[in-house]
Amino acid sequence: MQIPAKADYAIRALLTLAAADGSVSAEHLAEEQEIPSKFLSAIMSDLRRGGLVTSQRGPEGGFRLAQDPDAIMVADILRIVSGPMAGVRQQRPETLQYAGEAEHLAEVWVAVRGALREVLEHVSLGQILRGELPKAVTRFTKDADAWVTRNI
Repeated sequence: MQIPAKADYAIRALLTLAAADGSVSAEHLAEEQEIPSKFLSAIMSDLRRGGLVTSQRGPEGGFRLAQDPDAIMVADILRIVSGPMAGVRQQRPETLQYAGEAEHLAEVWVAVRGALREVLEHVSLGQILRGELPKAVTRFTKDADAWVTRNI
């Protein structure tokens, strides 16, 4: 699974907002996280529509979180900016039916979605900021093999 730049940028921008005391301008977010400003603008619009941020215009304006950082899970962010997790050809894995030798492939895709949920639905922005990651994450990060990229 590839995490799109849009999702990575959204999480980084929200972490910056979570660490801020007040509103943060889009320019500051873009500069702080080295995100292209036009791309960030579209991302922030998605996050506003998704209810994760609020915005205010004017000299004291900018963006701020609409919820407590501990209430915003990584999975929520990904769904807002990238859509459903672990879709297969734009379909939900439980709706797929395969024939013949591939008959049980849908079970694999459902398991992949479950594994993603195990991590992403249990990690909040607040936990990331504090470096207090739950066991659902640390059990993977403690495995040295998880840090190794495998090639074909």
